[in-house]
Amino acid sequence: MKYVFDHDYHIHSQLSSCSRDPEQTTERILQYAKDNDLTSLVLADHYWDDAVPGASGWYQKQPFDHIAKALPLPTAEGIDYMFGCESDIDQYMTLGIPASRFDDFGFMVIPTTHLHMTGFTISAEDAQSKERRAALWVSRLEGFLNMDLPFGKMGLAHLACPLINKESREAYLSTLDLIPTVEMERLFAKAAEVGVGIELNSADMSFKDEEEDRVLRMFRIAKYHGCKFYCGSDAHHPAGLVHSPDVFRRAIDRLGLLESDKFHIHA
Repeated sequence: MKYVFDHDYHIHSQLSSCSRDPEQTTERILQYAKDNDLTSLVLADHYWDDAVPGASGWYQKQPFDHIAKALPLPTAEGIDYMFGCESDIDQYMTLGIPASRFDDFGFMVIPTTHLHMTGFTISAEDAQSKERRAALWVSRLEGFLNMDLPFGKMGLAHLACPLINKESREAYLSTLDLIPTVEMERLFAKAAEVGVGIELNSADMSFKDEEEDRVLRMFRIAKYHGCKFYCGSDAHHPAGLVHSPDVFRRAIDRLGLLESDKFHIHA
Protein backbone atom coordinates (compact mmCIF):
# COMPACT_ATOMS: atom_id res chain seq x y z
CA MET A 1 0.00 0.00 0.00
CA LYS A 2 1.24 3.48 -0.87
CA TYR A 3 2.48 5.68 1.98
CA VAL A 4 -0.39 7.80 3.31
CA PHE A 5 0.25 11.35 4.49
CA ASP A 6 -1.62 11.24 7.79
CA HIS A 7 0.69 13.02 10.24
CA ASP A 8 3.09 15.93 10.73
CA TYR A 9 5.76 15.49 13.39
CA HIS A 10 7.58 18.85 13.11
CA ILE A 11 5.53 22.02 13.52
CA HIS A 12 6.48 25.27 15.27
CA SER A 13 4.18 27.64 17.08
CA GLN A 14 4.53 31.34 17.77
CA LEU A 15 6.72 30.39 20.76
CA SER A 16 9.66 29.59 18.49
CA SER A 17 11.82 32.68 18.11
CA CYS A 18 12.01 32.22 14.33
CA SER A 19 8.20 32.30 14.15
CA ARG A 20 6.69 34.75 16.63
CA ASP A 21 3.68 34.74 14.34
CA PRO A 22 0.55 35.46 16.39
CA GLU A 23 -1.49 33.43 13.89
CA GLN A 24 0.65 30.30 14.37
CA THR A 25 -1.28 29.09 17.39
CA THR A 26 -1.78 25.58 18.68
CA GLU A 27 -5.44 25.88 17.68
CA ARG A 28 -4.51 26.86 14.10
CA ILE A 29 -2.18 23.87 13.92
CA LEU A 30 -4.96 21.56 15.10
CA GLN A 31 -7.23 22.97 12.39
CA TYR A 32 -4.55 22.05 9.83
CA ALA A 33 -4.83 18.45 11.03
CA LYS A 34 -8.61 18.53 10.69
CA ASP A 35 -8.45 20.06 7.21
CA ASN A 36 -6.06 17.35 5.98
CA ASP A 37 -7.46 14.31 7.82
CA LEU A 38 -4.31 13.90 9.89
CA THR A 39 -4.38 11.55 12.85
CA SER A 40 -1.23 12.72 14.65
CA LEU A 41 0.69 15.96 15.16
CA VAL A 42 3.80 17.02 17.04
CA LEU A 43 4.35 20.55 18.30
CA ALA A 44 8.14 20.93 18.04
CA ASP A 45 9.25 24.38 19.12
CA HIS A 46 12.95 25.21 19.32
CA TYR A 47 14.42 24.36 22.70
CA TRP A 48 17.68 24.10 24.65
CA ASP A 49 17.40 23.13 28.28
CA ASP A 50 18.67 25.33 31.10
CA ALA A 51 20.42 22.28 32.60
CA VAL A 52 22.69 21.88 29.54
CA PRO A 53 25.60 24.35 29.39
CA GLY A 54 26.64 26.04 26.18
CA ALA A 55 23.40 27.38 24.73
CA SER A 56 23.74 30.14 22.16
CA GLY A 57 22.16 33.48 22.95
CA TRP A 58 19.30 32.58 20.63
CA TYR A 59 18.64 29.25 22.36
CA GLN A 60 18.94 30.74 25.86
CA LYS A 61 15.59 32.42 25.23
CA GLN A 62 13.91 29.07 24.53
CA PRO A 63 14.25 26.84 27.63
CA PHE A 64 11.69 24.26 28.73
CA ASP A 65 9.60 26.71 30.74
CA HIS A 66 9.20 28.84 27.61
CA ILE A 67 8.02 26.13 25.22
CA ALA A 68 5.81 24.59 27.93
CA LYS A 69 3.62 27.69 27.72
CA ALA A 70 1.90 25.86 24.85
CA LEU A 71 0.43 23.37 27.32
CA PRO A 72 -2.20 22.11 27.60
CA LEU A 73 -2.60 21.42 23.89
CA PRO A 74 -6.10 21.62 22.40
CA THR A 75 -7.79 18.33 21.62
CA ALA A 76 -9.95 16.86 18.90
CA GLU A 77 -11.44 13.40 18.47
CA GLY A 78 -9.27 11.11 16.38
CA ILE A 79 -6.16 13.33 16.51
CA ASP A 80 -3.15 12.59 18.71
CA TYR A 81 -1.60 16.00 19.35
CA MET A 82 1.78 15.51 21.04
CA PHE A 83 4.01 17.94 22.87
CA GLY A 84 7.51 17.66 21.42
CA CYS A 85 10.50 19.83 20.65
CA GLU A 86 13.25 20.63 18.18
CA SER A 87 16.53 20.83 20.00
CA ASP A 88 20.07 20.97 18.60
CA ILE A 89 23.65 19.69 18.80
CA ASP A 90 26.47 22.18 19.20
CA GLN A 91 29.89 21.99 17.55
CA TYR A 92 31.18 19.88 20.46
CA MET A 93 28.37 17.32 19.97
CA THR A 94 26.46 18.41 23.05
CA LEU A 95 22.74 17.69 22.81
CA GLY A 96 20.46 20.38 24.21
CA ILE A 97 18.10 17.90 25.91
CA PRO A 98 19.13 16.25 29.19
CA ALA A 99 18.07 12.65 29.79
CA SER A 100 15.87 13.87 32.64
CA ARG A 101 13.61 15.58 30.07
CA PHE A 102 13.16 12.69 27.61
CA ASP A 103 9.89 11.59 29.22
CA ASP A 104 8.46 15.11 28.97
CA PHE A 105 8.17 14.84 25.19
CA GLY A 106 6.13 12.65 22.88
CA PHE A 107 8.70 13.18 20.12
CA MET A 108 12.02 14.99 19.78
CA VAL A 109 13.28 16.43 16.50
CA ILE A 110 17.06 16.69 16.25
CA PRO A 111 18.86 18.47 13.40
CA THR A 112 22.48 17.72 12.61
CA THR A 113 22.43 20.14 9.67
CA HIS A 114 22.05 23.55 11.30
CA LEU A 115 25.35 24.69 9.82
CA HIS A 116 24.33 28.35 9.62
CA MET A 117 25.08 28.97 13.31
CA THR A 118 28.76 29.90 13.10
CA GLY A 119 30.42 29.71 16.49
CA PHE A 120 27.71 27.43 17.88
CA THR A 121 27.11 24.44 15.59
CA ILE A 122 30.09 25.07 13.32
CA SER A 123 33.46 26.77 13.76
CA ALA A 124 34.39 29.82 11.72
CA GLU A 125 37.12 27.78 10.05
CA ASP A 126 34.82 24.93 9.01
CA ALA A 127 32.25 27.40 7.74
CA GLN A 128 34.61 28.60 4.99
CA SER A 129 34.71 25.35 3.01
CA LYS A 130 32.15 23.21 1.19
CA GLU A 131 34.39 20.22 1.79
CA ARG A 132 34.42 20.81 5.55
CA ARG A 133 30.67 21.32 5.58
CA ALA A 134 30.20 18.00 3.79
CA ALA A 135 32.57 16.34 6.26
CA LEU A 136 30.55 17.80 9.14
CA TRP A 137 27.35 16.38 7.66
CA VAL A 138 28.99 12.98 8.11
CA SER A 139 30.66 13.48 11.49
CA ARG A 140 27.69 15.16 13.16
CA LEU A 141 25.25 12.50 11.99
CA GLU A 142 27.64 9.76 13.10
CA GLY A 143 28.09 11.38 16.50
CA PHE A 144 24.34 11.58 17.01
CA LEU A 145 23.74 7.97 15.99
CA ASN A 146 26.37 6.82 18.49
CA MET A 147 24.62 8.53 21.42
CA ASP A 148 22.61 6.56 23.99
CA LEU A 149 19.17 7.95 23.17
CA PRO A 150 15.51 6.84 22.95
CA PHE A 151 15.63 6.76 19.14
CA GLY A 152 12.11 5.35 18.86
CA LYS A 153 10.77 8.79 19.78
CA MET A 154 13.35 10.83 17.87
CA GLY A 155 13.57 12.10 14.33
CA LEU A 156 16.46 13.39 12.23
CA ALA A 157 15.30 16.74 10.94
CA HIS A 158 15.95 18.13 7.45
CA LEU A 159 18.99 16.07 6.46
CA ALA A 160 19.13 17.84 3.10
CA CYS A 161 18.64 21.23 4.69
CA PRO A 162 19.66 24.29 2.60
CA LEU A 163 21.15 25.66 5.84
CA ILE A 164 24.06 23.27 5.19
CA ASN A 165 25.40 26.04 2.96
CA LYS A 166 23.58 29.36 2.58
CA GLU A 167 26.13 30.90 0.21
CA SER A 168 23.93 30.11 -2.81
CA ARG A 169 21.63 27.42 -4.09
CA GLU A 170 24.42 25.89 -6.15
CA ALA A 171 26.83 25.99 -3.20
CA TYR A 172 24.23 24.10 -1.17
CA LEU A 173 23.72 21.48 -3.88
CA SER A 174 27.46 21.16 -4.43
CA THR A 175 27.92 20.55 -0.71
CA LEU A 176 25.39 17.72 -0.90
CA ASP A 177 27.29 16.31 -3.90
CA LEU A 178 30.50 16.21 -1.83
CA ILE A 179 29.03 13.86 0.80
CA PRO A 180 30.39 10.40 -0.15
CA THR A 181 27.80 7.79 -1.06
CA VAL A 182 29.74 5.18 0.92
CA GLU A 183 29.41 7.32 4.05
CA MET A 184 25.68 7.75 3.49
CA GLU A 185 25.31 4.01 3.12
CA ARG A 186 27.19 3.36 6.35
CA LEU A 187 25.29 5.96 8.34
CA PHE A 188 21.81 5.12 7.09
CA ALA A 189 22.43 1.44 7.81
CA LYS A 190 23.21 2.56 11.38
CA ALA A 191 20.13 4.82 11.46
CA ALA A 192 17.94 1.88 10.45
CA GLU A 193 19.58 -0.25 13.14
CA VAL A 194 18.92 2.21 15.98
CA GLY A 195 15.41 2.98 14.69
CA VAL A 196 15.50 6.77 14.42
CA GLY A 197 12.98 8.43 12.09
CA ILE A 198 14.13 10.15 8.88
CA GLU A 199 12.27 13.38 8.17
CA LEU A 200 10.70 14.34 4.88
CA ASN A 201 10.99 18.06 5.47
CA SER A 202 8.85 20.44 3.44
CA ALA A 203 11.74 22.82 2.70
CA ASP A 204 14.12 20.02 1.69
CA MET A 205 11.49 18.47 -0.57
CA SER A 206 10.64 21.74 -2.36
CA PHE A 207 13.37 21.10 -4.92
CA LYS A 208 13.19 21.84 -8.64
CA ASP A 209 12.75 18.88 -10.95
CA GLU A 210 16.30 19.21 -12.25
CA GLU A 211 17.62 19.06 -8.65
CA GLU A 212 15.81 15.86 -7.73
CA ASP A 213 18.67 13.38 -7.99
CA ARG A 214 21.06 15.59 -6.03
CA VAL A 215 18.61 16.18 -3.15
CA LEU A 216 16.98 12.74 -3.02
CA ARG A 217 20.18 10.69 -3.28
CA MET A 218 20.49 10.39 0.50
CA PHE A 219 16.82 9.50 0.97
CA ARG A 220 16.98 6.78 -1.67
CA ILE A 221 20.01 5.34 0.10
CA ALA A 222 18.18 5.58 3.43
CA LYS A 223 15.19 3.73 1.97
CA TYR A 224 17.43 1.01 0.51
CA HIS A 225 18.96 0.41 3.95
CA GLY A 226 15.58 0.10 5.65
CA CYS A 227 15.14 3.51 7.26
CA LYS A 228 11.63 4.67 8.12
CA PHE A 229 10.29 8.08 7.15
CA TYR A 230 7.95 10.63 8.67
CA CYS A 231 6.57 13.95 7.39
CA GLY A 232 7.65 17.19 9.02
CA SER A 233 6.44 20.48 7.58
CA ASP A 234 8.72 22.52 9.86
CA ALA A 235 6.01 25.17 9.43
CA HIS A 236 6.60 28.40 11.31
CA HIS A 237 3.61 30.24 9.80
CA PRO A 238 0.13 29.23 8.58
CA ALA A 239 1.27 29.51 4.95
CA GLY A 240 3.68 26.64 5.57
CA LEU A 241 0.82 24.47 6.76
CA VAL A 242 -1.11 25.17 3.57
CA HIS A 243 1.86 24.49 1.29
CA SER A 244 3.25 21.31 2.87
CA PRO A 245 0.69 18.57 2.02
CA ASP A 246 1.34 18.85 -1.72
CA VAL A 247 5.10 18.83 -1.09
CA PHE A 248 4.82 15.66 0.99
CA ARG A 249 2.73 13.85 -1.62
CA ARG A 250 5.25 14.76 -4.33
CA ALA A 251 8.15 13.49 -2.21
CA ILE A 252 6.29 10.26 -1.44
CA ASP A 253 5.73 9.72 -5.16
CA ARG A 254 9.33 10.51 -6.15
CA LEU A 255 10.70 8.14 -3.52
CA GLY A 256 8.10 5.46 -4.17
CA LEU A 257 7.33 5.15 -0.46
CA LEU A 258 4.96 2.52 0.89
CA GLU A 259 3.20 2.26 4.24
CA SER A 260 5.91 -0.20 5.24
CA ASP A 261 8.41 2.68 4.91
CA LYS A 262 6.55 4.81 7.49
CA PHE A 263 8.11 5.67 10.85
CA HIS A 264 5.91 5.11 13.89
CA ILE A 265 6.75 6.75 17.20
CA HIS A 266 7.42 4.22 19.94
CA ALA A 267 8.96 4.29 23.40
